[in-house]
Formats: sequence, structure tokens, C-alpha cells
Amino acid sequence: MTRRKKKNKTSKKKKGSNITEHILSIIQKEYPKPINYRQIAAKLGVTDTTTRNLIIKRLEQLTQKGKLKEVERGKYTLKHTQNYYVGTLDIAGRGQGYVLVDELEDDIYIAPKYINHAFHGDTVQVYVFNKKKNGKQEGEIHKILERKKTTWVGSIQIQDKFAFVDVDDTKMYTDFFIPKKNIGKAKNGDKVVVQLEDWPQKSESPYGKVIQVLGKAGEHNTEIHSILAQYGLPYDFPTEVEAYANNLDTSIKKEEIQKRRDMRDVLTFTIDPKDAKDFDDALSFQQLKDGNYEIGIHIADVSHYVKPGTLLDDEAYNRATSVYLVDRVVPMLPEILSNNACSLRPKEEKYTFSAIFTLNNKAEVIKKWFGRTVTYSDARFAYEEAQYIIESNNIKSESEKKQLVTIPQEISITGKSYEVPDQITQAILKLDELAKILRQNRMRKGAISFDKVEVKFKLDKENNPVGVYFKESKDANKLIEEFMLLANRSVAEFIGKQKPEKTFVYRVHDEPDDEKIAALETLISRFGYKINNKDHRTLAKSLNKLLYDVKGKKEQNLIDNLTIRSMSKAVYSTYNIGHYGLAFDYYTHFTSPIRRYPDVMVHRLLQHYLNKGKSVNQDEYENKCKHSSNMENLATQAERDSIKFMQVKYMQQFKDKDFLGVITGVTDWGLYVEIIENKCEGMVRIQEIKDDTYKIDKENYQVIGQTTKNTYQLGDEVYIRVKNTDLIKKQLDFIMLGHKNEIEV
Repeated sequence: MTRRKKKNKTSKKKKGSNITEHILSIIQKEYPKPINYRQIAAKLGVTDTTTRNLIIKRLEQLTQKGKLKEVERGKYTLKHTQNYYVGTLDIAGRGQGYVLVDELEDDIYIAPKYINHAFHGDTVQVYVFNKKKNGKQEGEIHKILERKKTTWVGSIQIQDKFAFVDVDDTKMYTDFFIPKKNIGKAKNGDKVVVQLEDWPQKSESPYGKVIQVLGKAGEHNTEIHSILAQYGLPYDFPTEVEAYANNLDTSIKKEEIQKRRDMRDVLTFTIDPKDAKDFDDALSFQQLKDGNYEIGIHIADVSHYVKPGTLLDDEAYNRATSVYLVDRVVPMLPEILSNNACSLRPKEEKYTFSAIFTLNNKAEVIKKWFGRTVTYSDARFAYEEAQYIIESNNIKSESEKKQLVTIPQEISITGKSYEVPDQITQAILKLDELAKILRQNRMRKGAISFDKVEVKFKLDKENNPVGVYFKESKDANKLIEEFMLLANRSVAEFIGKQKPEKTFVYRVHDEPDDEKIAALETLISRFGYKINNKDHRTLAKSLNKLLYDVKGKKEQNLIDNLTIRSMSKAVYSTYNIGHYGLAFDYYTHFTSPIRRYPDVMVHRLLQHYLNKGKSVNQDEYENKCKHSSNMENLATQAERDSIKFMQVKYMQQFKDKDFLGVITGVTDWGLYVEIIENKCEGMVRIQEIKDDTYKIDKENYQVIGQTTKNTYQLGDEVYIRVKNTDLIKKQLDFIMLGHKNEIEV
């Protein structure tokens, strides 16, 4: 009898222990979603009152022990002290990754065997082991909470009964298995979009389905469409959106003009790139009787046509930005708006949203006004034409300055020489003078001057790259930039300083991370440069000096890029922290609503507050800001990929040719080398440097020959030979010939 009682007691204890384990297991699987005792009971198949009460008791005990936390009354989840965290997976190389957790200083290393079918960018639950690897916490993906994406772009290889898709994305560590029924109309070697269907636990590859055929891999249009598809970016508009836009009344109405400030009689003109198709900003200029100047920054009134809750607005919000690839623009708005109704074309009346300033000769703002206007553009100039006007004036004598400026045929938009009216010439010269003062003031306050050289391609009629040239920012570009900055800053200040505080969309840029600046300092010291990181103002001044000192030198592009990478990313937010790079306490984007959705939001909010409207919901707009920042990032990546594609395509004609380059990167698998004459970058693989066996020295950004002790390090000038150009992978492979001084001796 005693034994029976003892046995029952043991059995009861074991039952309670098992329930505790089951409870923890269920809560781990549901994490981070909270769960109550009824849901746990249902999952365990428990229906009796006694066991339900035991579950409630165990939940209370586990909470008291600190293993669980009660997030709502009766709802429980794991505490992070249980070694479970939620974060974002970043796949590095060779299938290994890192989970970035907001509340942890260091990321968590995930070995390939512990990735457990998670992909780059997924939100995951990670279990952290009580051990470290190479100084880092190590963990295992326990659960995939949210997939960042479910479609990928790749090349399909078709077998008799199945196919595989080799994904273009370098962050993808596996290919896709495609059952025959899911191949669709794809042919062997096509570029396709594949959708994740399933990944059985014991399968080496995920199962996929071809949902779109992009064309034959390697062909120009196929590869461009592949770039867009890879980032989930569209390349055409849905039929219903086009139809909606085409049915809009875009005529200028007398009754609408009466609601606006009429600026049609004020001298107004645009200055844009020579090949621009849309003109979303214009400047007006007039000298006032008191000697001051009234300068208007007039922006296409996109919000007049794009109304909240419409098909057009939904599409614009989803896109959030236009995408500028090398050979085409994928616009945020249909052509009827972007190139017509909202384009401030010469000799046409347009609805505009304006920031109008009264400035004195010191470029001090005496007065400002914001609101809706109607304008008439008197003329259109390319940057080259405006620059010619500025430069011509600089070399003329005083007696010649009032004579008409003649734009030469070779830089004229029309291809014919023509004379610029004196009124416009004088306006451009005064605007240039004021812009230079505005810029000097910005620099003095700690703004950083990123005048990075842009690589551009000359394209033939089929969009093949036939040449490379470099675009630099000159006075005409800076003139437009300064007045756009003035408008953006002033609009942000106008709303940001109101009491009570109003929800608004800001463009914010945080101070750079100390570790990134320290890394930059180490890298530039190899070239003999220094920076002063005493405080944010001395750092900005020091960075400006660095960027000025490297101009025209072999290492300029490398150091320009390294400096930009050391900066924080500018993003959209309703929480204003200022803009570090511009040295502004308040900043927004007001000047490009044709191509940026945040500017549309800014126009709407500005008008709302001008109408004395109450502050809008901050959470709603913060979510819109995050979406816009994310889409901007995807567009930037697509633009970079299109440049890389064009570089590879351009270099196809130079296979087996030798070039002088500079080493721009040192990695585990090779050296990145940028050709000096065209800025095209490729890789020399370490195992293919034939004169020795080379090992990487990460600390000193170099590789060292084990026998010869020969080194190749960051910034070295070397001769390379073009070995291979892979359009599909967008890769350039080089052969190392040796250091510049060795080859030229």
C-alpha cells in the first residue's frame, strides 16, 4: 500500500514536470506571440479542469522564476533571459549569417548548419548558446517569424523531370528545386522569377514555382528587368492605373487659378540635365524696389492630381520613388503626369506649390511665404548652358557684361546657337552669387561637401555602352542645389517650430558611428591623411579637408566611397533629429514630388497646417516614412546593379587588355581593383595570383606572399588584365600583372 502511494506521488510529480516542459515548448514555438492557458490546453488536448488549473499554476510559477513574462492579463511569452531573441538575419558568405537584435550590442553568429532554412532579411527567433565563437555569441535559428521576400530571380536549368533555378542574389546560399509541373513556359537558360512553395525538412533545396519568365539570360532587356524583379520593383503600370491617370482633367482652370497666388508674370525658368524629360522645379526671380530680391522655388503641384485613397495614390505610395537605371527611368507616376501635367515645361502654365523668399545681398532671408501658386516657365536651360552663362560673365570685362550671352551650338539643348535675354542672364548671375553665399554659410556651420564624381555611360541607339565619362557638380548644379536646400530647410523649420508640436515628415541624418569613423581614420592613414574627431564640427571640417585634398588623385574615388560609407544613412522619419551632413536642425524633402512620395506627403501636410488643421496621426506617418525609406534603399541597390551591369557590358570589348588600376578592397576571396581611366571595378582572386601563395592580413588590408613576402595592399596602383566578363553574374575578373612601378621599370 505504501509503495502504491509512493508510486502515485512519483507519477504525479512526473506529470507536473512533463506539463512544465510542454508549456515551455509551446510558448517557445509561438514566441514572440503571447499565449494564454486556454490556447496551451487546446494544443495539449487537455479538457479536464484539474489539468487546466495545473497549467495556470505552472504559468504563474514560471513567471515568478523569471522564465516567462505576462505581457497582458493572462497572456504569456518567453523572457529574453531564456536565451531566445528576435532579430533580422544577415547572410554573409558561404551560407553563414548573423542575427541583428535591437537590444543587443553585438550580433549573433549563425553557422551554416544552424541557419535552418532562413533567408537573408528574414525576421527570426534565435536561440543563443552559452558559448562564443571568435569572440561572438553563437546561436541557432529556432523559428522563422516573417519572410522578407518569397520570390527570387535566377537562371533555370531544365532536366528531364525537374529543374533547378540558380538565384542571382549573392545572399542566397541555395538553389531552388522546381518540379516539372511548376516549370511553366520557361526554357532552358531563361531568367525567371521563382516563388518559394515549400522547404521540406529533409530536402537539400527549397521547392519553387516559376511565376514569370523574363527572357534569355544575358540579353540586355532581360538583365535590366531581372534587376528590377530582384528588388520587387515594377517596370510598367497596371492598366487600370494608366487609365485612371489618362482620364484626369489636367487643364488649367480659371476658378482654380483664383484660389492660388498668380506668379505667371514673374520671370521663371528651369535648369535641369540636358536629357531631362520631367522638370519638377523652377526658379522665379525679380528685384524689388528696396533693392532686395524675391526668389521663388516652384515645385510641380503633384498633390493637386494625386488624391489620397485613389488607385493613383496607392500605386505612387507602393512605389514610393522613381528608379533611375543607366538606360531608363522607372517613374513613380504615369507619363501623363510625370512628363506632362506635372512637368514645368517652357511656355506652359502649371499648377505649382511654392516657397517664396525675400533675400538681401548677403543672402539673408528677410521674408518667406509658402502656398499654392500658378506659374509660367519663360525658358528652359540645361546645366551646361547655365554654366556657360556663369563662366562667360567671369571672363568678360565690365563693359562687356551687359551684352547678350550667346549659347554655342555644341552645348545648346536645341543644337543651335542662340542669344539669352539680358534679364535672364542677370537673374542667373545674381542667383549664382547668392547661392555661393548660402553654400559658404552651410560649410561654416559644419555641412559636409560630398562632390563625388559620378560615372556616366554614353549609350548607342540600342542602349549599349560605347563610352564612359565623369559628371562633376559645377556652379550651375550648386546654384539649383542651394535654393532647393533653402526651400526644404525652410518648410521643415516652418512646421517643426510650431507649438503645439505637429506631426511632419522629416529627412533625418544621424551623426556617424564612432567605430566607423575610427575605421575610416585607419584606412586613410595609409595614404597619409588624417581626420580630427574631437567633436561633430571639427569632424565635419576635417572631412571636408580630406575630400578636398584627394580631388584629382588616384585614391579619390576610393576615399570618397569610404567616407560616404562611414556616414549614417539618411532616412525619412516623423522624429526630427536634424540632418548631420547638411548641418541643418530641420530638414525635409519638398522639391521633388514627381519622383519621391515623401515630398507628396510633405505638400499635403504643409497645406493641411496652412489651413490650420490639427496634428495628424504620428504612427500612421511613421509607418509611411519607414516604407519610403525601405523603397528608396531598394531603388538605390537596383541603380547600383544597373551600373555594374553596364560596366561589365562595356568591358566586354577589352578582354585580354591591360589597364592601370588601384586596389579598392581586400577580402577573404580576392582583391577588388578599380580601373583608373573608367572607374570599372573587378576582382583578382587570391588563388590566381600565380607568383606565390598569398595569405590575407585583414588588420592591414593586404595580402602577403608566403615565400616572396610581396604585398598587395589597399590603395596600391597595379596593372591588371581583363580575364572574364560575366553579364549574368555582373562580375569582372582580372589577372594580376604586378605593381605599377614593377611593370613600368
